Parts: sequence; structure tokens; C-alpha cells
Amino acid sequence: MNTNQSLIQNPSIPEKTVLGFSGSPRINGNSDLILNQIISGVVRENIAADALNLTKLKFQGCIGCEKCRKDKICTGLTDDLSPVYDRIISAKGLILVSPTHNYNVTSWMKALIDRLYCFYNFNDNRPRSWTSQLENQGRKAVIAAICEQESVEDMGFTLEAMRQPLAALGLDVIGELAVFRIFDKAKVKDDKEAMGKAYQLGRDLACAVK
Repeated sequence: MNTNQSLIQNPSIPEKTVLGFSGSPRINGNSDLILNQIISGVVRENIAADALNLTKLKFQGCIGCEKCRKDKICTGLTDDLSPVYDRIISAKGLILVSPTHNYNVTSWMKALIDRLYCFYNFNDNRPRSWTSQLENQGRKAVIAAICEQESVEDMGFTLEAMRQPLAALGLDVIGELAVFRIFDKAKVKDDKEAMGKAYQLGRDLACAVK
């Protein structure tokens, strides 16, 4: 049995830590800056936190092999996401940040969300109902999206595409941030309001996981 299987088959209360993911292909761009600002707010409340940019990992989306129905963790793929599972399981707080790509999250963020499919337990009825291996454990999350355009309509499903899967997995999404009218790399640092809200999101998340 690998470490990931052991963790999920012997569940315990998650640790009071936070793990954040950026789905942006622009390293140190706006999404990374927003994520790091949220992380700063978390750390301000004396909660340990770490951040990962998904585009630095070599991984792919779920292939629908269904091995996770038996193993309770993704075993059908072995890639850079595999060792991250234990960190997801252990962290009580989760942060997802994505720029808007074609009215939705980026392909990297979508691939991460699809790979969380392994945490569902499905019944045999049709359509299948489910429970989550992560539910009822006090897990919290915050989400953020950055869009070049200025309307909610142009941001499309970006926030919803992160919010709904997390809620279905049993995480309480306690806050979200939508940032508009920013495209140029790292320009969000000049948006004092957005950066302030991101910092407060982090503090709120830290207080929620204490």
C-alpha cells in the first residue's frame, strides 16, 4: 500500500495547514501574485501554507479508468501530481486561483479538479449518488479568478468551475475573489483593492481552519 492509499484508507482529522494552487501558465503572473497574497494572509494568522503552480508539474487529467473506485486514490496514473495527493489530504485549507481562459478555468486547473474525482464514493444506483472521502472534516477553501475583461459575463464559468466541485467534495468555500480589467503580467500588484481582498481572504481562511 502506498502512502496516499494509507492516508485515505485510514482517515484522520486534516492538519491545520493550507495548500494553494495556481492554474496560470504565466509564472509569477497575476494568478501567482494573487495566490501568494492569499498565502501571506494565511501565514499572518500563524497557519502554515504552501503554494504550487500547476504548470510546473507534468500531469494529465483523469482518464476514467475507475481504478480509484477500489483503491480510493488515483492509481491509474503516475505523474507529478501523484505525490501531491497526500498534501491535499493532509491540508485542512485549500486555495484555487485561475485566470479566465475562454470563459472558464485553464486546462491545468481543470485537470487538477478532474483528478480529485478519486475522492468520490459512488453508489450503484442510476444515476449514481455519491459521498466524499473529504467531507465532514471541517475542510475550508477560497477561490479567485482573474479576467482581462470587465464584466461578470466575460469571466464566464471560471469561479463556478472551481466552486461547485469543491462543494461537492465536501469543502466549505468560505470566500471568493473576482478580479477584472487586468491582463498585463503582474499588473495586479498595482490593484490595491484586489490585493487587499486577497490578503483578507487568506486571513479568513486561516481563521476558519484553526
